[in-house]
Amino acid sequence: MFVVTAKEMYDIDAYTMYDIGYGNLLMENAGRAVSEKVQKQAKKDDQIVVLVGGGNNGGDGYVIARTLLNQSYNVEVIQVVSDAKLTDATRFHKNLFTKCDGHVRMIDQIANVEDILQTADIVVDAITGIGVKGKLRAPLADVVSELNASARFIIAVDIPSGLPADEGIDDFIAVKADYTVIIGAPKLSLFLSETAGYYGTWDVVAIGHPPKAWQQFSSRFVISSDDFRQTMPKRSLDAHKGDHGSGLVIGGSDDMPGALAMTVKAALRTGAGLITAGSTKTAIDRVAPQCQEAMYTTLVDQNGYLSNANDLSLDRYDALVVGVGIGRHRKTKRFVMDIVRKATCPLIIDADGLYHIQSDLEVIKKRHAPTIITPHPGEMARLLGITVPELLAAPFYYAHMFAEMYQVYVVLKGRYTIVTEPSGKQAVNTTGNPGLAKGGSGDVLAGIMLAMIMQKQSIFQALCNACFLHGMSADLLVARNHSHYDLIPQDVIDGIPNVFRTFSC
Repeated sequence: MFVVTAKEMYDIDAYTMYDIGYGNLLMENAGRAVSEKVQKQAKKDDQIVVLVGGGNNGGDGYVIARTLLNQSYNVEVIQVVSDAKLTDATRFHKNLFTKCDGHVRMIDQIANVEDILQTADIVVDAITGIGVKGKLRAPLADVVSELNASARFIIAVDIPSGLPADEGIDDFIAVKADYTVIIGAPKLSLFLSETAGYYGTWDVVAIGHPPKAWQQFSSRFVISSDDFRQTMPKRSLDAHKGDHGSGLVIGGSDDMPGALAMTVKAALRTGAGLITAGSTKTAIDRVAPQCQEAMYTTLVDQNGYLSNANDLSLDRYDALVVGVGIGRHRKTKRFVMDIVRKATCPLIIDADGLYHIQSDLEVIKKRHAPTIITPHPGEMARLLGITVPELLAAPFYYAHMFAEMYQVYVVLKGRYTIVTEPSGKQAVNTTGNPGLAKGGSGDVLAGIMLAMIMQKQSIFQALCNACFLHGMSADLLVARNHSHYDLIPQDVIDGIPNVFRTFSC
């Protein structure tokens, strides 16, 4: 499932309608597909009001109304613009609706929209779609305000009216839908913190766009369970530990040994062949009894913080993580920078490792082996020198910009984690739940990523699979015997086998 901007969606529609030759069939397909979803929400005696605008979203609305009417639902259409503002396709489908004995009321013929909405059980929002330009003005803004205040069950067609499809727009008036039926592909705003809530629950319906249309116009997709099932490497019956990677986790401190333990255990549980933990002697003494399957190497520390990497050999490792629980001591910064320079294998920089490199980002640009950074929004904002609100308004843009500029893989963590490769290709992970909003969850993800990038798959695919696995472990645990309150990172590690079994890996 692809993720698109408004322009990309227009290009995909145009290609399908004109180059392939679908014409008005695409609108018919869209309306029929949405009407099937509406029927699952509605009872036969419900009063359904469809609000239609003049653009193609309004045309979809007329197809929806006609389809429901022909199946004996109680349907009334309120057209919120004059006939002069209807596109040719919308006018065509309005005529079909009226010839099927459908009833249309014009907005200027209604004394009080609020009274009409109060008699409805379900309101279908087909006013503006992705074509809205700027903030809604009266009378549409007034209609949207009354709709939001009506407490009716609102189903939005493709996107809640007034909501921007793209990122970077923060001044809008929009319908707050209970349920959105997205046509073709999710738009960027579905995955933004400021706009995601307007969609309510959501489904995506296919309406006939050919695969080559998506591949031609979009480089973003949603990581699905099918993607995970099909791309997760299968293990040979005669496999041995050397086949699945020798990884090194560098981190921890006397005060924060737990982060190291969680990363190590997560890597082993995910399938790494060998894992070595490098930390202070005190941290290792605390971690080793918890994780006997790992190997350990004691590193030089100063006052409980790692401080000298001169004697550390990295050549025998296939991948490594640096930063988990490492702290922000001044001596540790030099240690981290030395690791980044010395490592010739794939390197994951996480947690305080990101803090230490932020003042000299050229160090990652100069690396020849793959580099993966795993920031949460606060860390990403600091790396970019912007505010967190600025980042959250356009996370796809900023992750893409940073990945291309420094030629690194960016795993921008959040409710919807965005994985970006240096070429700019992006994937969105939708697994996970509020139970992951606890200290240590990122350490677990770092360990899962370490194990994944050492398997026989591309770095990008490995990171996508890692994010899916991490979130799905939490989802299955909450579905079975945990809640968002009691779930802890150790539970997520213990839940990794549930995901592998569920998806037959």
